[in-house]
Amino acid sequence: MSSCSVGIRDVAREAGVSVTTVSHVLNEVPSARISAETREKVRTTAARLGYGPNRVARALRSRRSGVLGLVVEDVATTPHAGRIILGAEQAARARGYTLMIVPIPGPAGAGAGPETGRARWETGFESLQTGVESLLGRQVDGILYSASCQRVVQASVNLGRVPAVLVDAVAADGSFPAVVADEYNGAGAAVDALLAAGHTRIGFLNSADGNPSPHRRFQGFQEALKRTGVRGASGAVETASPDASGGYAAARTVLAARNPPSALLCCNDRMAMGAYRAAAELGLSIPGDLSVVGFGDEELIADNLHPGLTSVALPEHEMGAWAANCLINGIESAAADAGANQLTGVPAPALLACRLVARGSVGAPGTGMPQR
Repeated sequence: MSSCSVGIRDVAREAGVSVTTVSHVLNEVPSARISAETREKVRTTAARLGYGPNRVARALRSRRSGVLGLVVEDVATTPHAGRIILGAEQAARARGYTLMIVPIPGPAGAGAGPETGRARWETGFESLQTGVESLLGRQVDGILYSASCQRVVQASVNLGRVPAVLVDAVAADGSFPAVVADEYNGAGAAVDALLAAGHTRIGFLNSADGNPSPHRRFQGFQEALKRTGVRGASGAVETASPDASGGYAAARTVLAARNPPSALLCCNDRMAMGAYRAAAELGLSIPGDLSVVGFGDEELIADNLHPGLTSVALPEHEMGAWAANCLINGIESAAADAGANQLTGVPAPALLACRLVARGSVGAPGTGMPQR
């Protein structure tokens, strides 16, 4: 019997039960009083015959589509987005949902100066609004929004018409559950690793684009030094564009100081790549003369520098999975509560730990950095 011709009556006849029983089992009707043994028999028979309930009909009955929407920034330009998508998709599929992805660009002007840039990072964007409206028009059960870097999202983006969860972002009014990376303690872990290697002069290469993430990383760097009582706790700090050229310029400046650091913590791996170039031009070996730690664990960079770059990995896959599960829990709770359309009861974003990935760029302080 072909799967195309198999109907619910065929399953009922093969399993020796009523059509109503098959319908209740396969549509998971919670009020149906059917034994576990009978449920298993029906499912096994349906699988053997190749029968599944009509998803369209089931959606019409439940008013749920089984589809989650994901509005995600900068899919084409960063591995950050891809890892979040993978985590969300795997978690959704494990619970019987399909993920519909709408890519949008990141915020305009991300490379602007600190004041203008920060204002842009904290604004609701037209592209996000358009993405949300597109998904609502396709009757998704809920929406995930994944930012390219941590930021504040204004409530005006119209997310509240269905359950919604934010990834690497928080709502300005705290109205949606959110999950972010604990970048503050991630930076602290990097500093701890450098201190454990014997470094007491640690510099920080900061980003000038107004993105809130480097600010949290810088705070973690400062507090880790203060906590351990290292002399000169503020460290040597230089701010530049968040790319290889900015990292190069910032490293040249820091390493030319009167009392240069023996180690650098960079706010991202691209800046760390620029620091490698600066060290090479100054005749410094890594890690013999200078230790370097990045942030983000971008494999195309970290694994391909020589030596490999020790970097703080962001929990992108875990954030995507956490958000999808949180959203599905809210959708299913809302269905049980007669159609409430918002997730509630999450007063603060969930913080997921960052992990330090050790490669070859950290060693004991060498003799290559002279005291001036």
